[in-house]
Amino acid sequence: MALKATIYKAELQIADMDRNYYQSHLLTLARHPSETDERVMIRLLAFAIHASESLTFTKGLFDTEEPDLWQKDLTGAIELWIEVGQPDEKRLMKACGRSERVVVYSYSATSHIWYKQIANKLERAKNLSVINIPAEASAGLEALANRNMQLQCTIQDGQIYLTDSVTTVLIEREDFKAVR
Repeated sequence: MALKATIYKAELQIADMDRNYYQSHLLTLARHPSETDERVMIRLLAFAIHASESLTFTKGLFDTEEPDLWQKDLTGAIELWIEVGQPDEKRLMKACGRSERVVVYSYSATSHIWYKQIANKLERAKNLSVINIPAEASAGLEALANRNMQLQCTIQDGQIYLTDSVTTVLIEREDFKAVR
């Protein structure tokens, strides 16, 4: 018998002063049986960073042909493809061909090793950004994970604060590769 997804509900209030984006989102995240709370929260963080009315969670780990999140235009063309974790370079190059922009959020303690191994293969991908979330920050995000969450996200000068009104986590991203 196949294991089913665990459903997480989040009320996410975003105040992104860097983009002048202020909005509240009611989100439903399906956690794949093999997925950790840490990965779910990195997906939620990626949503907060890129939030828009057209950004959506996909089937993710349930469908290997889709990213974790994407944003499509009205014609169905993919504007933004977001991956979480350490995808291989073939998957990333394919995504770069299908989307205007691709962003990877890595969060493991081994992210530096993973990126060092594939960095030279990704040089020609001009629409790819690779961002690392430090281990302390991702552990802090994991501690915020709950089946029903009320979270506030504040983004200012590149710093991200995510809080549940009791605990606040500061996330300072590390750019491995930025779009030029």
